[in-house]
Amino acid sequence: MYATKITIVLKNDLADWQKLNVTAFLASAVAIQFPGTHGQPLVGSSGTAFLPFLRQPILVYKAEREEELQRARRRAAERGLAVGIYTEPLFATRGEAENLAVVASYTDDEQPLVGLVLYGDAKQVSKALNGLKFYT
Repeated sequence: MYATKITIVLKNDLADWQKLNVTAFLASAVAIQFPGTHGQPLVGSSGTAFLPFLRQPILVYKAEREEELQRARRRAAERGLAVGIYTEPLFATRGEAENLAVVASYTDDEQPLVGLVLYGDAKQVSKALNGLKFYT
C-alpha cells in the first residue's frame, strides 16, 4: 500500500470530453508539483524509452453537486493536503494568462468547481473525500 494517495473528483454532469480534459489537467498538476511521484521511463526491448508514469494509481471519484466538491476542497485544506482545482470558466480560456485571471477573480469558496485533485497522506485524503463514491 502507498503512504500517499492521489485522487481526482469530477462533477458527474460534465460531458465526456470535459471529464477527460479535467482529469488530464489535474493529474498533470501532481506530476509537476511533486517530482517524487514520477516513475522511471518505460524502455522496450528495442531500447526505445517512453515517458514514465506516476508511481501510484490515481483514484477517481464523482460529485453529483458542486457543494460536494467545495466540501472536499475545504476538508482537504483543513488537513494540509495539496489541492488542485478546475473550474467551469476554464473551459473557455485560451491559455495560462486567462487561466490565472479567471481563478484570481474568485475567492476559494466562490470557485465554480468542476474538478479537484488531492495529494497527500492516504488516510487524510480518504477523510477529506468521506461520502463520495468512486467513479464507475
